[in-house]
Amino acid sequence: MTTANESAGETSAQWDIVTGVGLTALAVAAGRAMETHRDGGLVSDPYAEAFVQAAAPPIHVPTRLDAAERDPDMPWESMASYMGVRSRYFDDYFATMSTAGVSQMVLLAAGLDTRAFRLNWPEQTTVYELDAPKVLAFKDRVLLEQGARSRTRRRVVAVDLREEWTQPLRRAGFDPSRPSAWLAEGLLPFLPNAAKQRLLSAVDELAVAGSSIELEYIDDLGRLRRDPEFQQRWTHMAERTGLDFTQLWPDEEDFPVDTWLSEHGWTVTVERVSDVAQRYGAQFAEQTMFPTHAARFITARQSDKA
Repeated sequence: MTTANESAGETSAQWDIVTGVGLTALAVAAGRAMETHRDGGLVSDPYAEAFVQAAAPPIHVPTRLDAAERDPDMPWESMASYMGVRSRYFDDYFATMSTAGVSQMVLLAAGLDTRAFRLNWPEQTTVYELDAPKVLAFKDRVLLEQGARSRTRRRVVAVDLREEWTQPLRRAGFDPSRPSAWLAEGLLPFLPNAAKQRLLSAVDELAVAGSSIELEYIDDLGRLRRDPEFQQRWTHMAERTGLDFTQLWPDEEDFPVDTWLSEHGWTVTVERVSDVAQRYGAQFAEQTMFPTHAARFITARQSDKA
């Protein structure tokens, strides 16, 4: 395993893998594990199941569809389908950027992402993983126990993305004079609008021509939170899990990510996740973690900056 750790010094990101936002990363890993074991799954992650088993979570977190409870309040199967589509879409993104000659890949809020270990990367590629110190430490421990070997240069950067993180990234070897490919997967709903803007501004500052970023975005999150049906669904889930993930979402007006990027010179395209799923031949059940019509994938490319 080729890993360099970069400390951000004092950071307020003290959650681990079984609390708060960290628990969402574990649920995502469970979704990838279920999709991995599903015949015809869109993603293959040989380490996702090991993360769940090693964490010993305080709630039942299945890693195979036949172990998932047939319970409408805990739609694990729907979540697995969504994670399969999401993971495959962003896997394809990195393949495209690699083919274009980009060799710096930055995972914002990497969580239990294992792309450095499961994707085929060209030589000279470096994958930078940014997340909370305890989350990254847990991931490295499990990967070491599994005998996992990175398929490229991997640099882990322990930071709080709500705070200053660009200098730790630079110290880990990131070169802002070269093109880069960025990913914000499952991150934006948990950031206050001010933090969203700071994050995008930092990426904009570090991204030269030929760079790109892809983001997962939930349209009009405030309206979604106020929807009675959505509230009832998540209330049931919170009663079962002991954690209401929506309470981790800032209660603010929607931040127009695509508009912000366009106004700062990026070429932006937006795809509905439901359309992407149809293209991959995947089916979403009507009952899912959140209405699929609200989820978008945003791709932005920087072509004009010198």
